[in-house]
Amino acid sequence: MSENPRWLQITLVGVLPAVYGAITGWLLGISEAPYLVLSILGILGGVAAGFDHVGAKTGARRGIAAGLIFGSFILIGHEIQGGDAKADLPHPGILLVVITTVLGAGFAALGGWARARAEQKGVSHTAPEIPGPLG
Repeated sequence: MSENPRWLQITLVGVLPAVYGAITGWLLGISEAPYLVLSILGILGGVAAGFDHVGAKTGARRGIAAGLIFGSFILIGHEIQGGDAKADLPHPGILLVVITTVLGAGFAALGGWARARAEQKGVSHTAPEIPGPLG
């Protein structure tokens, strides 16, 4: 992640979880199913975000930031939407932020651990070069 330009780092760590959280929160007031689907897909995003880092510790730091932002923006997006929650939320609502932060740290740590393990085994995290018809 540190090799990326600062604007991309800010986008991946801050903007993406904020927008995704706001959309998820908006859908929370509309229907339970899309809210749950986006929440589950967020788990995959957390693991993938952690894979940007080598090691569980650095992955977890990324997950703490992203989980905090994601959970906060679920609540913000839901508040802007204004409807009643169609899925169960913890009470008080701020506990959702705590939960998403802890889960974000855990899933991103898993991704960072997987990246470290892949690099130890010599597995490349980039696509192999496949020659085309001209090359």
